[in-house]
Amino acid sequence: MSAKFELAQVNFGRLRAPVDHPMIKDFVDNLDPINALAEASPGFVWRLTGEGDNATDIKPYDDPMMAMNMSVWTDIPSLGAYVYRSDHVAIMRRRREWFEHMDLYMVLWWVPAGRRPTIEEAKAKLALLEANGPTPEAFTFKVPFPAPDQASVEPVLDECA
Repeated sequence: MSAKFELAQVNFGRLRAPVDHPMIKDFVDNLDPINALAEASPGFVWRLTGEGDNATDIKPYDDPMMAMNMSVWTDIPSLGAYVYRSDHVAIMRRRREWFEHMDLYMVLWWVPAGRRPTIEEAKAKLALLEANGPTPEAFTFKVPFPAPDQASVEPVLDECA
């Protein structure tokens, strides 16, 4: 039986310098390996890409320093394993070198299997999380919600916080 829902995630960040600036070089140099790691991870379904096979050229807001990544996974444990228990964690721990502090920058939500979320949808989900806190429509690893066709889900704690 195939799943009826998949997990969408988005991260937004405001870069400390333009993407071609030397300060951001380590981040940019790690995009291809980290994206390849995601694509090879169990549960990976899809990721948003622009012209350079990453999302650095996609501008979700009028602010040219804002960056994003968005992906879809089969479930919360698969995404959690990639985020917190793979080589991705070493890069994530360095995010303050490249990105300004944001109180809220990540949101998770369920989408029907096979449907890919849009940038506008992702922005709306982040705004919903900011306005209402975690709900079944927009949530976090710390306060997850099960897919609409599931009874429960275990939290995945942010081990990098």
